[in-house]
Amino acid sequence: MKAFVTGATGFVGSHLVDLLLKEGFEVFCLKRSTSSTKWLDGKNVKYVEGDLFSNEALENTIKDMDYVFHVAGVVKAKNKEGFEKGNVLASKNIIEITAKVNPNIKKFVHVSSQAVCGPNPDSTPITEDYIPRPITTYGRTKRQGEKEVLKFRDKIPVVIARPPAVYGPRDTEILVYFKAFRNRLNSIIGFDNKYVSLIHVKDLVKGIYLAGIKETKSGDVFFISSDRSYNWDEVGKITSSVMGRKALKIRIPHWLVFTVGAFAQFFSLFSKSAATLNIEKCTDITRKYWVCSNEKAVRLLGFRESMTLEEGFKDTYEWYKNQGWL
Repeated sequence: MKAFVTGATGFVGSHLVDLLLKEGFEVFCLKRSTSSTKWLDGKNVKYVEGDLFSNEALENTIKDMDYVFHVAGVVKAKNKEGFEKGNVLASKNIIEITAKVNPNIKKFVHVSSQAVCGPNPDSTPITEDYIPRPITTYGRTKRQGEKEVLKFRDKIPVVIARPPAVYGPRDTEILVYFKAFRNRLNSIIGFDNKYVSLIHVKDLVKGIYLAGIKETKSGDVFFISSDRSYNWDEVGKITSSVMGRKALKIRIPHWLVFTVGAFAQFFSLFSKSAATLNIEKCTDITRKYWVCSNEKAVRLLGFRESMTLEEGFKDTYEWYKNQGWL
C-alpha cells in the first residue's frame, strides 16, 4: 500500500509516518526545501519536493497512491490571508488534485481540529453532530478547509479527523509548560476550573490511521480524543507526580492574559514571525470548556485510547529528558 502524507516533517505528521511504516506502507512525504527532516532522517520514506501548491509534483505522486493523509495546516499566521492560504486554499487544491488524478483512491483523510467547533456552551462533551461555531481565524479557516474537502464526498471517499489539544514527544508547545514546572511554577489561567480534552500523539495517529483504513461513510467526521476531560488542577497534580516535584500554583486573571496577548500581538507587527499569543488566542484559552466525545470513533473505528494522561505525560517527560530538552 502507498500513502502520501502532507505535514510529514511536523509533530503529528512525523508520528503518522512512523505508524504507517510500522504497518508496512510505502510512504511518500511532501517536503519543502526549507523543512527540517530531523524526525524522518534514516527512515525508509520517499520525499516529494514541493509544497501544497506544487501541482505537477502533487499530481505525479497522488495518481499512484492508495491513501492521502492531509495533515499539514497553519496554526499561526501574521494575517487572515496566511491562515486562508494554509488551511483553505491548500486543502482545496489537494482534494481537487486527488479527485482529478486518482478517482479510485481508497481514502482521503483530512486532519482538522476541535477548534472548528469552538468552545462548548456547557460541560456536555460535543459530538460530531454539533453545529460548529469557531471563535478564531484558525478555527474558521480549518472549518472552511473541511467544507472544501466535503464537497468531494460524492466523488471520492473522504473522512475528517478532529483532534483536541495534542501533546507528546517532538512537541514544542507543552514543553513550555514542563519547563515552567521544572522551575517550580504552575500557572493556571483564571480562577474557575477549565476543562479540556487531550490526546497523546501516538493515540491520535492511531485514530487517524484507523479513519483511513476502516470502512466509513464518505464525509464522516471523527473526534480522535481522550476518553475523559481534565481540568488544569488535575493536570498540575499529574505533572507533579510525573516530575517528582511540587510547583507554586499561580492563577492568572483573564485581564492579565489579554494584556499580555495585546502586547505580544502589537510587537509581532515589527517581527517576521506571527505571535504565538494574541487576542484571539487569549479568547480561546480563557474559555471554560473545550471538551469533545470520542464515542463515535470508539464505536465505528474501534479506536481505543492506550495511555492515561499520567502515562502520556511520563512518556513525554522522559523523551524530553533523553533529548536534553529538559
